[in-house]
Amino acid sequence: MSSLLITCRDKSSAGRHYVPAVRAGGWEGEILLVGPGDPVPPLEGFRGVLLTGGDDIHPANWDPEEAVHPEAEPDPERDALEIPLARRAWDLGLPILGICRGEQLLNVALGGSLVQDIPDHYGCGPERHCLGSSSLPPELAHWVIVDPASRLRALVGAEAVEVNSRHHQAVGRLAPGLRAVAWHGTARDGRPLVEGLEAADTSRWVVAVQWHPENLVAMDHPAALSALGIFRGFAEALRERS
Repeated sequence: MSSLLITCRDKSSAGRHYVPAVRAGGWEGEILLVGPGDPVPPLEGFRGVLLTGGDDIHPANWDPEEAVHPEAEPDPERDALEIPLARRAWDLGLPILGICRGEQLLNVALGGSLVQDIPDHYGCGPERHCLGSSSLPPELAHWVIVDPASRLRALVGAEAVEVNSRHHQAVGRLAPGLRAVAWHGTARDGRPLVEGLEAADTSRWVVAVQWHPENLVAMDHPAALSALGIFRGFAEALRERS
């Protein structure tokens, strides 16, 4: 099977946003959308996995003693679907692209933790990283600095990219096997907020970003080219997967 597996909560929304972005990146193969309750075929038959955005990840997945933050809206059904799926995709060496919740999910699945609420943790305004909606035209929120020696830098084509932002959770403790490669330095105590991850082993094509490039690819703005570069790189990795 030469398919791409895309996880989501809302297949209609994923079909409007993620599928066109993947197609724009050059992927012409089959695409299977799966959500909670759907049967998932063995991943051995897929070329790669795209973990999409959505609601929050329950803290029990990284610390059974950590309470749910008052501002959090966990989706335990998606957690139950995606965490073992992400681990299996990692074990198989499949290309993985994580977007927003998908970045956070990948970090948790591989042994990392999250910051449950950015405003509470970093002391910034509640609107700082939660601007706009997938149903509205994208709004560019801030700049992200990208490691010049990273795969992500090669994909986006610049060491600073302007991005949209719709999240209130963020990467906390980094999972083994992943490295941070993009940051937004808004923290009051000088700790930059992680905006991008990738596999430390460069032989793996595993990239995850905190913003929503799927909403930027059609913009008449340089941010569209950077966003499209992510999907082009992902599509190339899928084609190269035997």
